[in-house]
Amino acid sequence: MSAKAPRIAILDYGMGNRRSVEKAFEHVGARPVVTRDHDAIRGADGVVVPGVGAFPRAMRNLRELGLDDVIRERAAAGVPVLGICLGMQLLFEHSVELEPAKGLGLLAGEVRPLDARGERVPHIGWNVVTFSRATRLNAALPEAVAFYHVHSFVVSPTDPSDALGTAVYGERFVSAVARDNVYGVQFHPEKSSRYGLRLLASFSAACDRVETPA
Repeated sequence: MSAKAPRIAILDYGMGNRRSVEKAFEHVGARPVVTRDHDAIRGADGVVVPGVGAFPRAMRNLRELGLDDVIRERAAAGVPVLGICLGMQLLFEHSVELEPAKGLGLLAGEVRPLDARGERVPHIGWNVVTFSRATRLNAALPEAVAFYHVHSFVVSPTDPSDALGTAVYGERFVSAVARDNVYGVQFHPEKSSRYGLRLLASFSAACDRVETPA
């Protein structure tokens, strides 16, 4: 990482544990800011979409604040984008949670209920994620490593190559995705000890390589 740490915009749209994500990025040497200001987001080296709660409300909040278009704009410009938990689900085209709802559409596919096959839902706790390939997000991680999950819904990418890592809870589900500069994790890296911090450090390093306006 360069002497001038990358600026990470953590989107403040009223949902998600924004402060704990901010503290985790500070811990790995980034310069995070929790913001809904469009200019601040456009000036950042990376964008993080956190999220806890229901998909339809989250998308309504993003649209009301005009953040949906800003996220799409930054992703199209090649700026690294990371969705965490519900934030990863929002990257997809649509969800069936509570009511049909359109997502950001950065990745093709849908969000559907987790088929826990008799296990308790929501899925809460540590679970091993097995990665299928190396990207900037997971290059510093073991092939299989445990992360902390809290969720009842999962993503189903249209293109199987968008899946980066999977875990098993009843069914085998997609727990991490990656396409070009767009990344997502179903788990909470900010709650996942040293490997979670290592993942956030890798995302910060990816942001550090992107040229953005001063």
